[in-house]
Amino acid sequence: MMPAVAQAEGEKNVLAIGGSVTEIIYALGEGDRLIGRDSTSSYPPEATGLPDVGYMRALAPEGVLSVGPGMIISEDGAGPPETIEVLQAANIPFITVPDGYSAEGIVQKILTVGEALDVEAASIALASDVRMKLQEAEEAADALAGDAPKRVLFILSTQDGRIMASGTNTAASGIIEMAGGVNAVTAFEGYKPMSDEAVIAAAPDVILMMDRSGDHFVSDDDLFALPAIATTPAAQTQSVVRMNGLYLLGFGPRTADAVLDLTAALYKG
Repeated sequence: MMPAVAQAEGEKNVLAIGGSVTEIIYALGEGDRLIGRDSTSSYPPEATGLPDVGYMRALAPEGVLSVGPGMIISEDGAGPPETIEVLQAANIPFITVPDGYSAEGIVQKILTVGEALDVEAASIALASDVRMKLQEAEEAADALAGDAPKRVLFILSTQDGRIMASGTNTAASGIIEMAGGVNAVTAFEGYKPMSDEAVIAAAPDVILMMDRSGDHFVSDDDLFALPAIATTPAAQTQSVVRMNGLYLLGFGPRTADAVLDLTAALYKG
């Protein structure tokens, strides 16, 4: 990984990889320095007008280099590794922003981006504001959850009737906990397929999903008709929450709002 280097303020040659990185750059008032973004960077709306270099985990060197970046700021996990090696060999500063599925993780992201862009004062101010809002959101969530937190199962997909769900150490698990819920699955880390028996044993009160369309969409009726879901408490109460994926799982400047929205959805009524 190349070290961060200071740039002349306002220089337009930054490529953002990762939705939260792009959001942070705009929140810092530095969006005009961007010359491109990856396909996960869909917010704010003006970001979608930038050249798209592809999906952050399947980048091609030609696509990235085509926008002529002088600096690349990327979420952790960009790849494949051979593409990153090519970019580093091209002597393009490549700053990796650490993942973190907590309030302090978001603060560290903001500070890392601010340092890379040489706008530390702005990043410290933004980080302080975001930290305060996150603390308030989590306190409100804890108050609503009380002694009866909802068990929440995050389902990434149900393709071919096979449930791919979130275990621990994921963005989904992090946001569930911040919103006053309990991740219904703790037997594994990451996102993995689950057997029907494991889903039934998880006994979720609420199903949480990304609001998707196309091949990944599943209707409420089809979801609750799945054998693994049909007998769960969530199915009995028809409790499913769908939210925009970047908003829900991005862990960026909007996460406090996402926590409040998820909390309200989990504990409505």
